Amino acid sequence: MSADFNPVIVIPHYNHADTLIDVVERLRGFNLPIIIVDDGSDSACFAILKRLAEQEGVSLHDGVINGGKGRAVKIGLKLAWRSGFTHAVQIDADGQHDLADVPIMLAQAKQFPHACICGRPIYGQDAPKARLYGRKITDFWNMVHTLSTDIADGMCGFRLYPLAKTVSLCEHTHIGDRMDFDTELLIKMHWEQIPLIWINTAVKYHPNGVSHFRAIADNWAISKMHTRLFFGMLIRLLSGRKV
Repeated sequence: MSADFNPVIVIPHYNHADTLIDVVERLRGFNLPIIIVDDGSDSACFAILKRLAEQEGVSLHDGVINGGKGRAVKIGLKLAWRSGFTHAVQIDADGQHDLADVPIMLAQAKQFPHACICGRPIYGQDAPKARLYGRKITDFWNMVHTLSTDIADGMCGFRLYPLAKTVSLCEHTHIGDRMDFDTELLIKMHWEQIPLIWINTAVKYHPNGVSHFRAIADNWAISKMHTRLFFGMLIRLLSGRKV
């Protein structure tokens, strides 16, 4: 890759070692460096991660504590930026994302290097109804926060970030550390007029998949996030800034 376009893959991980093995194996076919940021997994999972990191092109960062998916992604993005990468593909460790779309994202990012390339999830019959309803609520609030329908989906964690702008945003404004991360980052990108380009991508739910979503704690964090964003939108609107 050229110095102007030097992408890396960032994978936040917490106790998904079994699915991560397959994800990493498939991703290595794209010949891109892979940074795994562990979010305080148990010792058995971490032992598997250390073996994965012995492969060429795969590195592991130990987040030590369970600080949340958002914290892990932010650590990975900063590591990537400081290591000289220009763009980072964020991929979940649970195998839900369609990795065949990675080349499409890379092509879009190469053509539009200042844009965030975002996955617009296409769900099958395996999608839990509670997840779909929760997304509809978030979609509504995203329209309020941006006074637009520009955010096709705020929760999908399959994205390609321009690192310079994204790391700066994470360092200079509040972006949540847990399940509020994906939505809050995208809203604030919209506020800062960072272009968002959407690609349709299939999302699959495994029958025996494990979710780390905490019904009470994460819903509370998301509610607080929407409150912050709503008042942030009002302040920006009253001061004449773009939302």
